[in-house]
Amino acid sequence: MLSMHPQEQYAIRALSLGASGYLTKDTASEELLNAVKKVSEGGKYISHSLAESLAVHLDKDAIRQSHELLSCREFEIMIKLANGKSLHEIGNELCISYKTVSTYRSRIMEKMVLSKNTELTRYCIENKLL
Repeated sequence: MLSMHPQEQYAIRALSLGASGYLTKDTASEELLNAVKKVSEGGKYISHSLAESLAVHLDKDAIRQSHELLSCREFEIMIKLANGKSLHEIGNELCISYKTVSTYRSRIMEKMVLSKNTELTRYCIENKLL
């Protein structure tokens, strides 16, 4: 997966969902070529810095961040809410009812122990999710 998003927030999620590798668009061309070759041969590829992040993430003593408790759909909706989108806008983008979006919002807030969208936005900014 080649992404504009920083690997610290999205790579682990992408890899756990089946990606064979994760690099950001600012990766050096030589590393990108190595990654494409490795993945095309059926292997997996991650950068050295991502390998270190994964080691920390897999450490049993590491504390999980609140957003890591969310499902993929909840995470997606959280990001849209943090970006200031309304329930109706999110519902239209995802082809679901705004009431369903509201239910997801409630679950997100409960899991993350937050009460306002502003708190959610601050959390996302502080954790570099936006």
